[in-house]
Amino acid sequence: MDAAVADTHALIFHAAGGKHLGKRAAAMFATAERRAGVIYIPVAVMWEYALLVRGGRIHLQGSIREFFADLFSNPAYQPVDLTQEQIYLADERRPNTDPFDALICAAAYHLTLPLLTRDGDIEESGLVSVVW
Repeated sequence: MDAAVADTHALIFHAAGGKHLGKRAAAMFATAERRAGVIYIPVAVMWEYALLVRGGRIHLQGSIREFFADLFSNPAYQPVDLTQEQIYLADERRPNTDPFDALICAAAYHLTLPLLTRDGDIEESGLVSVVW
């Protein structure tokens, strides 16, 4: 596997040092850090991350803008814009009641890539393949 999409908690765990990542997800992040693979970050992940920072659940050294500028300075991390088709898919095929999960899954589905997540609802939905 040389490309995947990150769920919000996977990116949080990676940014915190990776100790809570599953073995396969950690290996994918390590591959990206070596610039031998690509991890796509949906804008829904960026927004959810920002909300978690604002709510005090995540603490950053700088701003959310600086966090993502640093992340995207490595070309192995690429943002994924939200499209109309992703909105329609998120509405039609929700894996659970979390609107962020619906948008993140829609991005992975649209890219036909696995999602780095430990979310059991997403895995059970079968909407996307899951790596953890």
